[in-house]
Amino acid sequence: MNEDKRILSRAVEATLIPQGTAMELAEGESIVITHRLGGNFTVMTENGMFRIKGKDADAIGEVVTVNEKVNVKEHQGPPDMDALWKVLKKVFDPEIPVNIVDLGLVYSLELNEAMDGTYKVVMEMTLTAPGCGMGPAIAEDAQTHLETIPGVKQAEVAIVWDPPWDQEMITEEGKMILGLI
Repeated sequence: MNEDKRILSRAVEATLIPQGTAMELAEGESIVITHRLGGNFTVMTENGMFRIKGKDADAIGEVVTVNEKVNVKEHQGPPDMDALWKVLKKVFDPEIPVNIVDLGLVYSLELNEAMDGTYKVVMEMTLTAPGCGMGPAIAEDAQTHLETIPGVKQAEVAIVWDPPWDQEMITEEGKMILGLI
């Protein structure tokens, strides 16, 4: 395995995987980057596995291009559904190198038009396991990505458990990445 060792140039907020506990990694701490997924990083330290947000990429010597929100007033009409699904393919469970769409975690994606002509995206998703502490972080990533699409004023992401997720929900592309076919 080709390890990508780094030293943190400053302290960063991180999320302990899989518990989902917010922690701080100290300046000078040694890390190994294991995944670069959806603009975030999964790293290993002597104390476990963590997710570092892309906004802190500089602390690990990386660069992340951030999708900027387009002014809603410049966009006419509803958001493009294909663009919404495409941006969700940039959202990952930090332990699995497959996006949430191809994992079969996105159950629904709806547009609701407000009285002022703006749009709210309402999404329901699930997780691969009910005890996954990373759920709120994954949902937040989905919301953030959806809100970058022109025409989206707000996104709301709910985690649901019905129907329960199983491996049959993974797309063919996801199964290929995971070596299941």
